[in-house]
Amino acid sequence: MRLSSLRVRILAVFAIVALISAVAASGIAYWLTRNAVLQRAQDSVIKEFRDGLGRASETLPPNPDAEQLAAAAAQLRGTSFGYEVVLVADGDVAPPTGKFTVADVPSDLQEVVNTPDSQGRYHMYFQRVNIAGEPYLICGTKVVSSGDGVPDGPTGYMFQSLRAEQTDLTSLARYLTTGAVLALGAAAVLALVGARHVLRPVRRLGDAARQLGAGRLDTRLDVRGSDELADLARTFNDAAEKLERSVTELRALEASSRRFVADVSHELRTPLAAMTAVSELLEEEADSLGEQGAPAARLVVAEIDRLATLVEDLMEVSRFDAGTAALILDDVDIADLVTACLDARAWMDAVDLRARRGIVARVDARRLDVMVSNLVGNALRHGGSPVTVEIRREPRAHTPGVLVDPDAEDLVIDVSDTGPGIPEDVLPHVFDRFYKADSSRARSEGSGLGLSIVMENARIHGGTARATNMPGGGAKFSLRLPLVPPADDDRAEIDDPDADGWEPDPNDPDPGVWPDDVAPDGADDADETPGATTDDKADETTEDDASQDAHHRGGSR
Repeated sequence: MRLSSLRVRILAVFAIVALISAVAASGIAYWLTRNAVLQRAQDSVIKEFRDGLGRASETLPPNPDAEQLAAAAAQLRGTSFGYEVVLVADGDVAPPTGKFTVADVPSDLQEVVNTPDSQGRYHMYFQRVNIAGEPYLICGTKVVSSGDGVPDGPTGYMFQSLRAEQTDLTSLARYLTTGAVLALGAAAVLALVGARHVLRPVRRLGDAARQLGAGRLDTRLDVRGSDELADLARTFNDAAEKLERSVTELRALEASSRRFVADVSHELRTPLAAMTAVSELLEEEADSLGEQGAPAARLVVAEIDRLATLVEDLMEVSRFDAGTAALILDDVDIADLVTACLDARAWMDAVDLRARRGIVARVDARRLDVMVSNLVGNALRHGGSPVTVEIRREPRAHTPGVLVDPDAEDLVIDVSDTGPGIPEDVLPHVFDRFYKADSSRARSEGSGLGLSIVMENARIHGGTARATNMPGGGAKFSLRLPLVPPADDDRAEIDDPDADGWEPDPNDPDPGVWPDDVAPDGADDADETPGATTDDKADETTEDDASQDAHHRGGSR
């Protein structure tokens, strides 16, 4: 058990309360019993000593000598209490017949015994002392031998052993200590039972919360009783029910949104294919359309290209959302791939490439080409040239709680520009879909999806991307990918789109619509209606076509 756990704290509270209660009760009981025992013992022996002195004073003559004092002392000692007596008269002391003398009487007791009060009377005084390690009650007073009440007799001192009372009190203290220990043990047992009773529903609540956090939204608690813990269970069930209802609605909306994007993108590709063919013809014949027709033709061609880029980006995003984006991995020299990417887009003059050959990584070449082209194109549009692209390999950063191979390395591609940089409030959102720094949503060349596609491609490679501002000005985008991708079984769902990589959402109100690229055999044919135009050929995008269109995908800050 952890020291900070609720069980330990409950046990500690019970133990402290029981200990304080037991110690307080035992202390009070011991103090009261001790006073009662000593009071009873001293009252009886003092009364007997006073009566004995009274009887002895009747037989003593005025100014008795030592022999007479010894006889009176012997008479006083002959009682059932067994106390010792010492008599003193005008400097004469009875011969020491016992083990005590007047020297054993404390001086302060002798002083008060021989000192009268304000009315000239003498009283009896007592004191408890230890003599040779044994407790004694010493009592002293002056003897009145004449009938006038004047204390003209000797002074008597009585020594009564309190060994028996001390033995009884020691036994009582031992019993009280044993009782306190037993009470403490009983409190600990009760604390464990009470903690178990309290913590069992708390533990069930914690297990249910973990299951709810793991996605089992149908998790509910059995409500037992009517106490505060039962109210807590009811509250949890109500919250879980509302959460399940909200998540179900959100999932339905998300599935509907994904299906809408996939369907719209899919349906746009057929007319877009025809528009692309027309745009190619317009582009070829633009110069022959005159001063007014040529600009309009070029504008149409540019907008069709932009629409094609947007559709391709939406198709790619739909694949990411459906979990069907497949990796085709190969060992690639990164310097050659980046050089080819820049050269194909005529960016070599505007980019300072800092890379050495020989950095080989196992990546999807097409997707890495898309990532580099999006980052560089974004830097050229918004930061301006010169743009610097630096390629290097670094040891994999240590993540707390994650075991990392000490020899593992990452591929790092930095793309930096010399522009004004990115506003601090925009930095956390640059990889969000359709995010634009301008709140007015002004029209720009990019679709707002380029950087989000970079992030998604980095994630399925097992890497990440981030944006920062450089101290001297300008923005820097860093792409970090593992030189060796995750294990094959870790990528089973994305490497093989035909092996149950996508399943219909059970909460989807219309689960019969399959995303592109993972539709089962005959799915497209089953969805066709008479008279509808199929777009199977338009949907068959080869890797070469995708690579040629990759330079259109540019993100927007």
